[in-house]
Amino acid sequence: MLAQSCHVNKQPVQEPNRTAQPKPEISGAHCEYFHLYPFSVLLEQAILPSSSFSSLLFSSFSSFSLLVKKKSMEPASLISNLQQVLITKREDGNRISSCSSSVDESAVKDCSRAVVLVTNGDGIESPGLTSLVQTLLREPRFHVHVCAPQSDKSVSGHSMTVQETLTACSAEIGGATAYEVSGTPADCVSLALSGALFSWSKPVLVICGINKGSSYGLNMFHSGAVAGAREALLCGVPALCISLNWKEDVSCDNDFKDAVNVCLPIIHAAIRDIEKGIFPKSCLVNIEIPSSPLKNKGFKVARQSLRRPALIWQAVSANKHPSIGHFMSNQQSLGFKLAQLGRDASAVGAARRLNSDQKNQEIESVGVAGKLSSQKTVKKYFRLKFQEMEQGKADEDLDFKAVENGFVAITPHSLSSYSLPGVQTWILNWINFHFPENMLLSS
Repeated sequence: MLAQSCHVNKQPVQEPNRTAQPKPEISGAHCEYFHLYPFSVLLEQAILPSSSFSSLLFSSFSSFSLLVKKKSMEPASLISNLQQVLITKREDGNRISSCSSSVDESAVKDCSRAVVLVTNGDGIESPGLTSLVQTLLREPRFHVHVCAPQSDKSVSGHSMTVQETLTACSAEIGGATAYEVSGTPADCVSLALSGALFSWSKPVLVICGINKGSSYGLNMFHSGAVAGAREALLCGVPALCISLNWKEDVSCDNDFKDAVNVCLPIIHAAIRDIEKGIFPKSCLVNIEIPSSPLKNKGFKVARQSLRRPALIWQAVSANKHPSIGHFMSNQQSLGFKLAQLGRDASAVGAARRLNSDQKNQEIESVGVAGKLSSQKTVKKYFRLKFQEMEQGKADEDLDFKAVENGFVAITPHSLSSYSLPGVQTWILNWINFHFPENMLLSS
């Protein structure tokens, strides 16, 4: 999976007393650089380590020169230039290191802060994500990064984009380092943790939220937000998924700010214990906040229920099918989307023509000479709606029941069903230790 960024995070360090020359942008696998670009460009771009690796190359330069001459038949002047570059790099190694250390003093300060990655399922412009990021930015001990979908991917599940190019464009959210990505929440987390987008290796914690709508019960299998947290867990990073039980005509955007204040102590406690090495590495924590956050009755560690909404497919007429203008009005990066739609349409058309040719050949082989049977394409339109179903009597310790009763439901999820009982007990003890006053309310 490739990621194009509209923003370059890290500029190459300029050596003192040397004129900066324009450098071509280098992309692709490292094994191809030697064929596409002069060695000097690779060294200037810091694609190759400057001092130790240059010394190694210099010590075996004679054999390397023979290899280049034999396979590439380059002129002797190129070999001489390469040799001079390697000599210069070896002599200037210490000077470059000292210059880099002075430039990276701010990075050392950032190392003292906990790196937190934030994503969500509703898209980067969601008020829930904005409220969470703005609150975290006011915390001096957090270094906040954001990598979230460009548009609403709340029911994308754990789908990931393969054989397609993802676009990552810089975005403004307070003072956070933020990117909006043309993919799913799982794409965002995978890309962010890969090292291709951000300079750090791994964050301390991944937070998916605050999401609009519940992710409890079997909703978690549809939820893009839970999938983002699960992807973090697959990469070995602890994760929290936080959702607000949104109620139409009742909830408002200010409820997201209240929800942040409710879950902020849990975030602080999680990061402290992660840094101490005592937070479980085998689970993600799903936090469901009731529709009136400030009126919650406390925290309650709940079990996952089997509740799921009814999936209702409704047939709609062609004239009710949303126009391309309506569809594009909800999207970011119109040019990219239009190009993608055009490419997909071309591929579908080519496939249809191929199938049509095959059908015609088959008909000609069995039909009456000179007469071809024509088939009319039937196109139908459908829309999917989720409808909550009324539940009968249920266990009070189930996630959805806890939320309905006004509690903040905290449900651990594990990658393995065998480890879930132990994780459930650990989370119960952990919440009880950090927030005994809240747990007393839930007993």
